[in-house]
Amino acid sequence: MPFVTKRQPLSLSATDRQLLEELRRSRSEEKRRVLHAAILLDCASGMSDSAIGVAHNVNRHTVALCVRKCLQFGLEAALGELPRPGKSRRILDDAITWVLHCACQKPKDLGYSYELWTYALLQRHVRENCITAGHPSLIELSRSKLHRILTKNEVRPHKIRYYVERRDPEFERKMVEVLHVYKEVEVVNAGLVEGRLKEPPTVTISCDEKPGIQALATTTPDRPPVPNQYPSHLRDYEYIRLGTVSLLAGLDLHTGRVTEIVRDHHASADFIALLGKLDADYPAHTRIRLLLDNHSAHISKETRAYLSLHPLRFEFVFTPKHGSWLNIVETMFSKMARTMLRGIRVASKQELIERIHLYFAEVNADPVIFRWKYKMDQIDIG
Repeated sequence: MPFVTKRQPLSLSATDRQLLEELRRSRSEEKRRVLHAAILLDCASGMSDSAIGVAHNVNRHTVALCVRKCLQFGLEAALGELPRPGKSRRILDDAITWVLHCACQKPKDLGYSYELWTYALLQRHVRENCITAGHPSLIELSRSKLHRILTKNEVRPHKIRYYVERRDPEFERKMVEVLHVYKEVEVVNAGLVEGRLKEPPTVTISCDEKPGIQALATTTPDRPPVPNQYPSHLRDYEYIRLGTVSLLAGLDLHTGRVTEIVRDHHASADFIALLGKLDADYPAHTRIRLLLDNHSAHISKETRAYLSLHPLRFEFVFTPKHGSWLNIVETMFSKMARTMLRGIRVASKQELIERIHLYFAEVNADPVIFRWKYKMDQIDIG
């Protein structure tokens, strides 16, 4: 005689039935949910538990349990698994809090030579000090468990993220002034493109220095790539230092052209030389506005004396202190470092200087106008 169930019949709403049909046809859903969806649909259609078990190759008790969960706790409970008591936690919240407290300190402050934690060092520190701290459950803390604790609480004590500290009390005002310049340049450039302006009334130059460019020489010649043998250039790891040079450059925000000089250092005389070159490159009636950082050479006595000899020719707009990232020429320097200077080797410091000049000759032959876009619409510059 077949087994007859005494539980109440399972009825499904149209919405629930549609959801279960989609689950049963799914190819990406979890297998358990697909199986339970099929069981519930078959049960609602009038099939017996035994027939459903045979159809899906499961035990009759599995079918009965799935249907009972749906009747008692709802559809979502039947598709998944109810929480089980499981084994009691070995590491409690206070022990986890202590681990996080250790991770949020620097190892050097706890007597180690390391600046940042490694997982191995933090694991050893926790194991050696957990009993003294009153958390003996951590005596066998594994590296994987330590990793799960740190990951769950979004702590990465082995990494550093850099930020820029605002050290200028007038940072906001100076930033707004710089952004006003970029917005004005954007309007002027639009007028030049549309033909409403023949030339900008004021030329805006983003100016900065890139010091300490190293002239490095190889000890043996590089070997070029060889098909099917050496896919990349081969270079001996040793090198010879030939000195450094400083690049001073002004980026025209209207045309993308660069005016540069290369010197051994960056002093007032070098900055004045760049001003002289800019003065010679632009028509006498054009006012030159420079975006600058707060380097001492830009405000020195020698620079002020030079400016007094050229009244109304130059206008300086300074970025906030410790805020030179607002100067768009830094983007050009970054591009230069990632392309032309990457892996560069020269035979002499003079060759490095000549190659820098050649690079900017190539840039000026096909200039790109740099535009400041970072959060311009979110920042109030009115």
